[in-house]
Amino acid sequence: MSEHTQTVADERIKNEPFMTRMMKKPELGAIAGVILVTLFFLITADPVMFSLSGVMNFMTPAAQLGILAIGAAMLMIGGEFDLSIGSMVAFAGLFFGVCIVTWGLPLIFAIPLTFAFAAGVGATNGMIVIRSGLPSFIVTLAFLFILRGLSLVGLKAATGGSTQLRGVRDATENDFLAPFFAGDAFGGLFLWLAENGWVDTFKNGNPKVPGVPVEIIWFIVLALIATYILLRTPAGNWIFAAGGDTNAASNSGVPVNRVKITLFMVTACCAALVAIITVMDAGSTDSRRGFQKEFEAIIAAVIGGCLLTGGYGSAIGAFFGSIIFGMVVIGLTYTDFDQDWFQVFLGGMLLIAVLFNNAIRKRVTGER
Repeated sequence: MSEHTQTVADERIKNEPFMTRMMKKPELGAIAGVILVTLFFLITADPVMFSLSGVMNFMTPAAQLGILAIGAAMLMIGGEFDLSIGSMVAFAGLFFGVCIVTWGLPLIFAIPLTFAFAAGVGATNGMIVIRSGLPSFIVTLAFLFILRGLSLVGLKAATGGSTQLRGVRDATENDFLAPFFAGDAFGGLFLWLAENGWVDTFKNGNPKVPGVPVEIIWFIVLALIATYILLRTPAGNWIFAAGGDTNAASNSGVPVNRVKITLFMVTACCAALVAIITVMDAGSTDSRRGFQKEFEAIIAAVIGGCLLTGGYGSAIGAFFGSIIFGMVVIGLTYTDFDQDWFQVFLGGMLLIAVLFNNAIRKRVTGER
């Protein structure tokens, strides 16, 4: 009896090899990509690229893209696309700029209003997709043009004919919330590090890097929150279920429609956050803001392990996929290569990521 029990226990307890477990992780390709790209630039780029100031240089655009990519990744895991997030950056930037400059609202009102406005647009996207049954690719492609056009028309109306709205910095410079959305964080720490000779300084003793750009802080925090939601909460299970098999998820009691609409709202709010940060950083907004970022965000999410079919992916993967973008777009300036190679890299990385993710999917599901 005991021998039979032991045999059954041995058959049920199967420890997968370490490499098999690693191959099933969505973010594996993105982590490998970061390592390869880092090695490439260590060999070909000026060593300044990996100094503290160099790292901040490439992490800043990576963070702005990454905030969008994390929202796009969660939506893709839920089985949908949003091609309008780049235009949403411009449209939310217009709304935020009008709140600040035209209406004279303080940030404590302008920021929540901007997020609520973006969430409303995201909910509209989601409800049209759900109720019409149209692919989200088509619906959000339409909104890509609608929102971009409204941004252009709205800016001309707000400024009397200009496609740029200025005056944001002057209107927010004394606002207590401004440091949370513009400038550098931990300035005191970097001054202390400079005084103790631990970071590079100018001749006057000030640190060459005054702090950590706030978008990097937001990027890291959002990646951690999204990862926690996806892996540690019932909502995360709902997202994976909704993207994996909608009918099965609905039959299991998952509120699929509510989950998907919420994900559209979250993605739009990520675009609004990027809009607020970039508008406050530049001190103005314009109709070209966020141009083509929707494609880069989706590519970063795919590089990070998200399947185009939904139900599989990782916020941390999107995090590393965005860092790859930042490293390449800024890293090329530290080399002798033509920066137009970035476009070639973009297409190549997308193709490799899709092929890699497809192979992993077949390995995980046992398909041939």
